[in-house]
Amino acid sequence: MLIGSYSPALVSISLFVAILASFTALDLTGRIATAQGRAKHFWMAGGALAMGVGIWSMHFIGMLAFTLPVELGYDVAITALSLLIAILSSGFALWLVSQPQLRAWQLAFGALVMGTGISAMHYTGMAALRMQPGIDYDPTLFGASLLIAVVACAAALWIAFRLRRNTPHVRLARAGAAVVMGAAIVGMHYTGMAAAQFSEGSFCGSLDGLSGKGLDNLVLITTLAVLAIALLTSILDARLEARTAELARSLTQANRELTQLALHDPLTGLPNRVLLADRIGQAMHRVQEQGGCFALMFIDLDGFKPVNDAFGHHMGDLLLRDVALRLREDLRNQDTLARIGGDEFVLLVQLADPDDALRLAARQVGLIGQTFRVADHDLQISASVGISLYPGNGQSADELLMNADAAMYHAKGAGKNGYSFFDASMNSNARKQLQLLQDLRIAVEQRQFSLHYQPKFDAANGRPVGAEALLRWTHPTQGLLMPDTFIDLAEKTGLIIPIGEWVLNEACRQMREWYVLGYTDWRIAVNLSALQFCHVGLVQSVAKALETHHLPPNSLTLEITETTAMSDADASMTVLQQLSDMGVDLSIDDFGTGYSSLMYLKRLPANELKIDRGFVRDLEHDSDDAAIVSAIVALGQALGLRIVAEGVETDVQQDFLTQLGCDSLQGYLLGHPQPAEHFLKNIRQFPRVAIA
Repeated sequence: MLIGSYSPALVSISLFVAILASFTALDLTGRIATAQGRAKHFWMAGGALAMGVGIWSMHFIGMLAFTLPVELGYDVAITALSLLIAILSSGFALWLVSQPQLRAWQLAFGALVMGTGISAMHYTGMAALRMQPGIDYDPTLFGASLLIAVVACAAALWIAFRLRRNTPHVRLARAGAAVVMGAAIVGMHYTGMAAAQFSEGSFCGSLDGLSGKGLDNLVLITTLAVLAIALLTSILDARLEARTAELARSLTQANRELTQLALHDPLTGLPNRVLLADRIGQAMHRVQEQGGCFALMFIDLDGFKPVNDAFGHHMGDLLLRDVALRLREDLRNQDTLARIGGDEFVLLVQLADPDDALRLAARQVGLIGQTFRVADHDLQISASVGISLYPGNGQSADELLMNADAAMYHAKGAGKNGYSFFDASMNSNARKQLQLLQDLRIAVEQRQFSLHYQPKFDAANGRPVGAEALLRWTHPTQGLLMPDTFIDLAEKTGLIIPIGEWVLNEACRQMREWYVLGYTDWRIAVNLSALQFCHVGLVQSVAKALETHHLPPNSLTLEITETTAMSDADASMTVLQQLSDMGVDLSIDDFGTGYSSLMYLKRLPANELKIDRGFVRDLEHDSDDAAIVSAIVALGQALGLRIVAEGVETDVQQDFLTQLGCDSLQGYLLGHPQPAEHFLKNIRQFPRVAIA
């Protein structure tokens, strides 16, 4: 019998190749497990090729490590067949471990098939020697090699299935498993080699096939190249996939945050107008299908602006968050609380009966009316709530919101700190106000305003001493409108600023005409609104109007209400002092109707007090009004101020005010407001006062 020997170097190399092939196979199972679609098939095909080449290479190098006293060669076709068997067996193994589950019977069957395939590869490779006579195999070792192959394949399949997911430290685990698997494969190979027995006088029939020095190096280099390419590709692709997954997670998180921002209020975290509209649509659909009803409660905070003004917007934001928390704690799962802007909240509540809305609205008003503790401050606010019901108060989310908003404004107009149910008349009024606002903006652009002038007369001699400029709006369709129909709207929208500047310039222009005609002792009086008085450009606007029309400053009297002057007395003092230093006359209008501090009044640089018409109207019948007027006149005289009484409509009123010592009078008894072209016609009978 021929005795063979082994090259220790090639045996070691075969073990290294087996371990490397096992590690590559385990890594590829991870790529196959995470791949999708066509990529999965590509990875499986490439993995079968790399794994098959690796296992076959280990087998072939192991055969090259074996030498006999006779020269050996290998049949090309049979060797190629053994390589094909290795690739097919590897492909089957990769397919099996890529399945969602690997049950015990599947593992056993797969181990049997793959073990048979590996054994077939080995013994087909041995057959490539084409020994004459043929190779005899020891039955015990032959059976042991088959058993080792099956057990090794079972272990390899189980390990590959368990380590196919990319968990922490998975590569270290795969490395350890690859050593075990490589040793098992080498053990099967060399057990099979040990089972081979060669008869004395045997010779190799494949000397014309694969043989020659350097074949082992060629196989090794080729195999290492294939395995390295497969392994590097797998690692790089895994990193790319991990990076892609991280980017996908980041994108998902960004989308989630964008969705949150798009559908929720960033300050309170409550749903915003967009999400609220969707919830209203869902509620309407549910009512249409299942019946029932729901209410929209439009909640606006009363007294929120003073908190912002007094403590700053940061405190206002904290208060809004606390309001949201308090209202949200009272919600049921099926209700929605949204913040749609500023200090406005909307509550969508499902109702068993429409009458339940009254109780819920009262509860919301009560909750907000309780004191808020914000940053060591006790803050007290209230709420005005407008309620619209579905079905009944609208056919769409926008209409329901608009009607609830109209009801809320009605609640504010009724005194605030309460609630109001929507009525169709509210919507009509709201539309009229909206149309009036649009018309008012056009009026500002197209100068649809004019001034009427009500004369003022010296109480002692009846001579005219000037006029008060009164604003009128010549509306294209409604005709001449009085200020009480649009001034409040102009105040709320800020349009009073450009309107007020126009009034100031037009009054100065008209006074300049009268001044040139010789009425140099007259004064033109112009009313300043609260917003206009607080505007930073007031002093500059007055100076510009006087300069533009070459009018002496003392020909202009600016009238501000007592309430406006006293709302921020220190700030008012600064503005009034600047106007006084300029030489402009200052009049405290509607005196007696506010809450004046006599200490501040004494300090104000005013020239004139104007008694409110409300006191003058009932002079003849109300002794209290007569006493108040007498006190005002006495106070003005003590402070050295001119006293003007407005609203004089009877001779009795005129005589009483004259006897009290009023300096000048105005009212319907003495003259109605008229356009400038008619104004002089009615007072030309009075002699002009010469220039002093």
